[in-house]
Amino acid sequence: MTTFNSSPTIIWDFGTAYELFISLHVLLEPEYFGIRPAYAASVRARIPAAERKLLEELYPVLGVPLKWVHTLPAPKDAISALWALKQIPPARRMLELYRVDEPYESDGSENSEKHKAFKDNLLRIATEGKWTSADASFFLKHLNKKLSGVKRESVESALDWWSRPADLGEAYLSAFQSYYQAFFEEEEKRIEPALRAGLERAQALAATVTFEELFTELSQGLQRGDEFNADHFIFAPAFWTTPLVFFEKYDDKTMLLTFGARPVDMSVIPGEIVPDALVRSLKALSDPTRLKILRYLTTENLTPSEIARKLQLRPPTVTHHLKELRLAGLVELSLMHEENRYTARKQALHAVYENLNAFLEGDKIKEAS
Repeated sequence: MTTFNSSPTIIWDFGTAYELFISLHVLLEPEYFGIRPAYAASVRARIPAAERKLLEELYPVLGVPLKWVHTLPAPKDAISALWALKQIPPARRMLELYRVDEPYESDGSENSEKHKAFKDNLLRIATEGKWTSADASFFLKHLNKKLSGVKRESVESALDWWSRPADLGEAYLSAFQSYYQAFFEEEEKRIEPALRAGLERAQALAATVTFEELFTELSQGLQRGDEFNADHFIFAPAFWTTPLVFFEKYDDKTMLLTFGARPVDMSVIPGEIVPDALVRSLKALSDPTRLKILRYLTTENLTPSEIARKLQLRPPTVTHHLKELRLAGLVELSLMHEENRYTARKQALHAVYENLNAFLEGDKIKEAS
C-alpha cells in the first residue's frame, strides 16, 4: 500500500492564463465537461476557419500546458501569456510550451513509461521532420484511452503539423491570438473575480482542515490515490472545469492541480441565469437508475462492479451513470483501492434541495458545506 505524506507543502498559484488554455480545452470537449455542445460550437465558430481547424485537430492531442503557465511571472493573465509565447522562436515554441525536450525520468510505473514514450516520440518527430504509420498508430492508441472517438486522420493531421515545428509554432500562436480576440478577452473579465474568490475560499479552508479534507473539498469529492502522491502540491483555481480537476506531475515530488472554483450560483455560459451546478444536479437526479445507485451509495462504499451486480446492469452502463453523478458533484470517488470506490456526498445532496428552493425564490445559492 502506498504511504502518503499526510501534510504536503501547499503552494498557491493564480492566473487567468490557466483559463485561456483550459476554457478552449473544455469548448473542444463540451460533452465530457457537461457543457452545452451548441454553445461550445457557437464560440468556436467565432475563430477563423483555418485556425479553428488547427485547434480542433491538434489541441485535444496536446492538452493544457499547465506546467508552462505555472512558470510565467505575475500577473499570469492571458495577454502576458500570449506575449511570452511570442518571445519563443517559432521552431522552439511548441517544444517549450509542452516541455517536450526537458529531461524526463520515468519512475518505472506503467503510466510514467507511457508518458515518457509519448514525449520521446513527439521530440523525435519534431527533430527529424517526419513521422511514420507506426507513429500514428501509437498516438491513436494512446489518445483513445483518454478521449473517445479520436480518428486516425485527425492524428495524422496533427503529426503533419508537429513534423514542421516552425510552421506549427507560428500557426498555433496565431490561432490562440484569434481565440483571445474572439472570445477570451471578454470572458477573462467575467471570470477573474470568481477565480480570486475561489482562491481566497480555498486558502481560508486550508487553515481549518487536514490536507486530505482540503483535497477532497477542492476536488469536490475526490480522495487521492497513487497518482496524487506528492510532497508538494501547487493549487490554482479554475472556472471552466468545475467540478473536475486538471492535474500534472510537475517534478518527481510536486503535483500541479487546478481545482474547480466556479460559484454554484454562476453559469459557465455568460448571461445564463440558471446555474450549471443546479442543472447538473437535477439532471443527474432525474434518472431512475442514478437514484437507485445513490440509494445504495448513501449507506455503502461500493465499486462499479458491485453496483452492477446489485442492479443487474453491465459495468459500462454503471460507469456512465457514475460519471454523471461525479460531474454533478453528488458522489465521492476514492482512488485508494485496486478498483475505484464511490460513496454519496450527503452534504451535496442536501444542498440540491436548498439551492433549488433558493433559485426559485430569488435568494443567493449557497456552497455545499
